[in-house]
Amino acid sequence: MSRRTWFIVIPVVAVLALVGGPWVYINLIREDAPARLTLDDATTTTGDGSGQTTTTSAGGTGTAADGIEGTWTITTGSQAGYRVQEVLFGQEAEAVGRTPGVTGTLEIAGTTVTTTEVTVDMTTVTSPESRRDGQFHGRIMDTATHPTATFTLAEPIDLGSVPADLEEVTRTVTGDLTLRGVTNEVTFELTARRNGATIEANGTIAISFDDFEIPDASGGPASVGRDGELELLLVFSR
Repeated sequence: MSRRTWFIVIPVVAVLALVGGPWVYINLIREDAPARLTLDDATTTTGDGSGQTTTTSAGGTGTAADGIEGTWTITTGSQAGYRVQEVLFGQEAEAVGRTPGVTGTLEIAGTTVTTTEVTVDMTTVTSPESRRDGQFHGRIMDTATHPTATFTLAEPIDLGSVPADLEEVTRTVTGDLTLRGVTNEVTFELTARRNGATIEANGTIAISFDDFEIPDASGGPASVGRDGELELLLVFSR
């Protein structure tokens, strides 16, 4: 092979390595991001965003006939996390991190949800990528300074009637969301159901990182958009 040919081949090989390497990693090696949380996931708990689950029973032995009035507390089976789009050398992928570190309460008077307070322990959010987690807990979310994220219901939710067991009810929810020390009002769809002795609720909040003054997560060859989603799966018991 002539020297001139080598001068052509070497750059081509380098380009293929730069493009092909990330493609192989994202499409063949790295695990797919877990699907969005649903009410059916309330019977499992997940320690990170890897999709690996340990089965537990979130439901209890109660029935819808027991009524729904009173104070409910977040219990086992709850999860919260983020979902964002990444681009690595032109290859698109989803980044997902989650935690079971969710606490809070729900107050129901009659058939109206009057108050809801949810706290997420941001220091326990993990994903399958340790380097991503380091950036998340460090410069991006600064969990040492802002260890929690919170949501507080701003407007009551009228259920209309006491739902039957396993009957799903979807309502528009408005509340105050605090991330990284910045609070904004958010509105999103929440689907809930009574499951024996528990109430399960699932929703996704679309957020703009600019609104919460969250630094750009991009770095090196990775580009991350300025919008994302906050996923919630809440299991309440009395």
